[in-house]
Amino acid sequence: MSMITATAWVPRGRASQHPARYEFDEEEYGRISKLAKLELDDANEDLEDARKALSKTNVSTNEDDAKSDAEEDDQEQNGADDALSDDDDLKEYDLENYDDDEVLGGAEDEPEAEENGNPVFGNIGGLAYYKDSKEDPYLKLPEQGDASDDEEREELQVLATDNMVLAARIEDEVAHLEVYVYEDEADANLYVHHDVMLPAIPLCVEWLDTRPNKNSEQGNFAAVGTMDPDIELWDLDIVDCMFPTAILGQGSNDAEGAPLEPATRKKKRKIKKANDSYHVDSVLSLAANRTHRHLLASASADKTTKLWDLNTCTAAHSYTHHTDKVCALSWHPTQSSVLLSGSYDRTIVAADMRAPNTTVPRWGVESDVEQVRWDPHDDNQFYVSTENGVLHCFDARQLPSSPEKSKATWRLQAHEKSLSSFSINPIVPGFIATASVDRTVKLWNVTETGPSMVISRDLGVGKVFSANFAPDKAVAFRLAVAGSKGAVQVWDTSTNRAVREAFAGKAKLPSASADIQERLIAIEQDNEEEEEEASDEENGGGEGGWESMDED
Repeated sequence: MSMITATAWVPRGRASQHPARYEFDEEEYGRISKLAKLELDDANEDLEDARKALSKTNVSTNEDDAKSDAEEDDQEQNGADDALSDDDDLKEYDLENYDDDEVLGGAEDEPEAEENGNPVFGNIGGLAYYKDSKEDPYLKLPEQGDASDDEEREELQVLATDNMVLAARIEDEVAHLEVYVYEDEADANLYVHHDVMLPAIPLCVEWLDTRPNKNSEQGNFAAVGTMDPDIELWDLDIVDCMFPTAILGQGSNDAEGAPLEPATRKKKRKIKKANDSYHVDSVLSLAANRTHRHLLASASADKTTKLWDLNTCTAAHSYTHHTDKVCALSWHPTQSSVLLSGSYDRTIVAADMRAPNTTVPRWGVESDVEQVRWDPHDDNQFYVSTENGVLHCFDARQLPSSPEKSKATWRLQAHEKSLSSFSINPIVPGFIATASVDRTVKLWNVTETGPSMVISRDLGVGKVFSANFAPDKAVAFRLAVAGSKGAVQVWDTSTNRAVREAFAGKAKLPSASADIQERLIAIEQDNEEEEEEASDEENGGGEGGWESMDED
């Protein structure tokens, strides 16, 4: 089974053109050794606790069982000894005295070996060897030089016109973050550049343009939220990296507040009580503040929203605006301290993060919230998608007296099943894409009179969990879509005739009458993977579990 749960774009020019390979030196070996020891210590502590708990309740039973087992072992041993002594076929081998030196084969040959000067390897005296391997005519080593280094450097190169696409993948119960490179040329290309292993099922991913613990130094990082309460920050400019650069969560800092290296963190007992310092349940959504680049917001199943300071990798504030799991976040495009949050309690809150104790404006919807977004072209509007397939548009200036009395500017039944993801085009006003577990992606043109559907497509990714427009003007019409089949598709929507007709007045596009072949860019899957997916669908497996994963 393979599925992709979340995707994110990296803008052009933000990735290093020549990513570095992870270096496994002595220092890194020491970090790994420390991590392995900590994990082993934790496992031993858990085992000891289990033994103590068991011994308190079953002391007498264990003693009786031990006596009985000992008696049975004695009887079995006596029976084996009797059988051995009675077996004439085994007597000649004298197995009872097998370990005695005097009967070991080859002992009589030891003096001869010692005469040759080596009691262990007595027959290698005549072998030739060379101090310099280059002098050995029979040893051919592959030539290492600038040519191989240049070839590897070229393979890893990311051009300034390339975009990265991040995909959080689960495959055969193994979780990892895949880093794709998207080349938008006449013959567009999408390929996996590298990937990193994750500790648990990933639920969300967010691109960061700042380096943690470096006072807002520019970087290229991915923040990943998983079923675990910790948030991992990975350097996207390092290939084959084994550990995240930083971890936001329990035990990630020492007593003085300084961030610890990931491999020196002591894993703590799982605490389920919500607190101000770290999450205690799954991280469902992440939102990086593009104005205050050192701030990252996170939403969790522990019903809290936290604001992280990436300069110190600690939680600056914690907010409890909701009564159920918080699953969606979005920063205001112009008022950089205002954060929109959505929850399974069916409310949406727009809170000024500088005033955590003030009363916040609150809107309500008829079903569990799936995703929230501010409109980048009209900062008074925000959108909300829900589990029953409805897309709502609200005016932030119209505050209801209670969430139940909320009135949307318009309400659209976009899909018959859960509206799992939607994206507002950052360059083209009124261009919205919605995606659903009904396997379809729909494109909408929103005008003053409301939304109208432009096109609906099944892109072959299964139940759609993520749909995102590219962030750069040159690729504004590219839509990355992923879902339950574990495939990423980049749809060049500008090659669709209906899209060109609908948005001809809002963006520079080819003529609607032009003969252009619609373009979908994906990584081809082999036949074996396609057969497995077909089998999963026929048996009703593989995809069904994801919808109910967050409904505990």
